[in-house]
Amino acid sequence: MARQPDGPPPPPTVQKLRIRYAKRGRLRFASHRDLARALERALRRAQVPMAFSAGFSPHPKISYLGAAPTGAASEAEYVEIGLSVRCDPEAVRAALDAALPEDVAVLECVEAGEGTGSLADRIDTSVWRVELPGMTLEELRPAVEELLGRDVVVVAKRTKNGLKDIDARPSVVSASASAGAGCAILHVVVRQGTPAVRPDDVLAALAAVADLHPPLPPRAVREAQGRLDDTGTVADPLDPDRTAGAPDQEAHATV
Repeated sequence: MARQPDGPPPPPTVQKLRIRYAKRGRLRFASHRDLARALERALRRAQVPMAFSAGFSPHPKISYLGAAPTGAASEAEYVEIGLSVRCDPEAVRAALDAALPEDVAVLECVEAGEGTGSLADRIDTSVWRVELPGMTLEELRPAVEELLGRDVVVVAKRTKNGLKDIDARPSVVSASASAGAGCAILHVVVRQGTPAVRPDDVLAALAAVADLHPPLPPRAVREAQGRLDDTGTVADPLDPDRTAGAPDQEAHATV
């Protein structure tokens, strides 16, 4: 017979909360693993009653979705947590925000609506804003037009197994150029596939089709994530939970 852990099983998950947070400033250079550790420490400091997995090495029930690459800022990172005691989502948001570093902001916290499906199933696209210091709109716009006019654009992407040639073009849903903040700005909507096409891959595609090479490091910010609909709109992934509303079966505990 398989050996069983000593003691009673952990309390069940009675509530799921879905959280949108931002990473800004210096913490855009933090890795996903570093941010995950910071979040778990903050949950402990905020005394959020986490649910845990069973077994010999219990872990808090936390699910991360589509983390932004190291070096990119984001206004739309998502995480789902399971709680062993029902809590007011806004109280959790405020307590967690206070416990995290200044450059990580907890923007929203909602209860997962019953029957609304998985949060991961609502995210397949990212909206990016990429500032290109030292570059003008007149340089960027024709390169974007050239990219959109191609059917195939092969770029070398660095993976855990080394460089791999991928076709970046199918992942680029739309792209446009504007001017602001003293530089050219690339706006791009990208489908999240495998391997993921990220802002640096889109810039590599622009270099491949138009020999575009920004003189200074770009500044990428993920503005939104969600599911792309037939009209080209990226839907807010938390909308179904807001619409469903939280079932008020028990009183919410304070954090």
